[in-house]
Amino acid sequence: MGSHTPDLDSSPSIAVASRAAILGPIAANIAFVMELTLVPLLLPAIQVQFGLSVSDLAWVFNSYGIAVAVGVLFGGWLGDAFDTRKVFGCGVALFAAGSLLVSASESYEALISGRVLQGLGGGIFSPLIPLLLTRASPHRPGRVLIVWGSIAGYVAAFAPMLYSGLLDGSNWQNAFVLNAVIAIVALAVLIGTSIADEPTQVVRERRKYTALFRAKDLWITFVYVFCTYGCITYFLFRLPVWLTGKEVGTVGVGFLLSVMWLTFSGSSTLLRNLVDKPHIRVVMLAAPVLIAASMPLLFYTDQLPLLVLSAILVGTGLACSNAPSTQLILRFAPEGMSAISTSLDITFARLGGIATVAVLADTRPEIATPVIVLLSVIAALCTLAVRRRLAEGR
Repeated sequence: MGSHTPDLDSSPSIAVASRAAILGPIAANIAFVMELTLVPLLLPAIQVQFGLSVSDLAWVFNSYGIAVAVGVLFGGWLGDAFDTRKVFGCGVALFAAGSLLVSASESYEALISGRVLQGLGGGIFSPLIPLLLTRASPHRPGRVLIVWGSIAGYVAAFAPMLYSGLLDGSNWQNAFVLNAVIAIVALAVLIGTSIADEPTQVVRERRKYTALFRAKDLWITFVYVFCTYGCITYFLFRLPVWLTGKEVGTVGVGFLLSVMWLTFSGSSTLLRNLVDKPHIRVVMLAAPVLIAASMPLLFYTDQLPLLVLSAILVGTGLACSNAPSTQLILRFAPEGMSAISTSLDITFARLGGIATVAVLADTRPEIATPVIVLLSVIAALCTLAVRRRLAEGR
């Protein structure tokens, strides 16, 4: 992947932790990101096969997101209350089963059912990924989060291009079979290791969840996540639908999605030495600016170079918001509530995506663009608010 690709063997912060403790979560995250990467590309083929309207298609997209939003709450609570690795494994198994059900669907109802099961499983295990990884590398948590995002991003970046190029969008069911296989591999790695990930100082007792509501910086960061991921999810949904309507083929859409994910991965790698330093909030501030700048390029041009630039801006914005916001959420989480905090992180991300796609799914560009800009402004204000509070020593 070039000289910037993270290396699990050479990274000092990761070398001290067993690779077995991080390979399982990373493999599961690859399956989780593959869903996000490939499903937007497959939406036109699913729409044709089942004869769906745009509104029906939005439910195919959003049913998974709603289930994830519900599942992460269970995943976070169970992860704090019980053995984190066992809860993680149960979520991965549900995700694999849901993926197989989607691949075998012959009706709209079965398709939605599979998406819900898939989403519940992904919701349960996904908030535990950063928790398991940061426990494996407690001295440089930001760096290990970047390694996690970069590896998954590089793999996912090539999926749309390879899938659309080799299959030209046919046999969309194969993408879900592939997701199931990757999840099963992650589960096998998890079962095959006996490394304990639980911190010795954690005492499972009745937790004062009111502490969550007193953590103001945590909730400011959640609003930031809601806004930025709402914009990014809308881009992922609208890009293939919009371009297909302009007679852009599956290969072209897959290329643009690959550009976005490659940009995300490359930018994440370049940021790996900044996320454990005070620069983290400057990086987060760049995300909404880049995302807002991408929307006019998507809607008001059909020239490939400008569409590529739009994908680059969104990919860079995702890199600037992904690991940095997770790092702040882990920092602001009340003691003993890391899993529920990361669960809420994903919940707000999914809710942002669900709300934005639901409201803007079939709206005109002249309406969608200012809404995305408004969400970006709110995200920027949240970043400034967190910076001010930390500067005041609160």
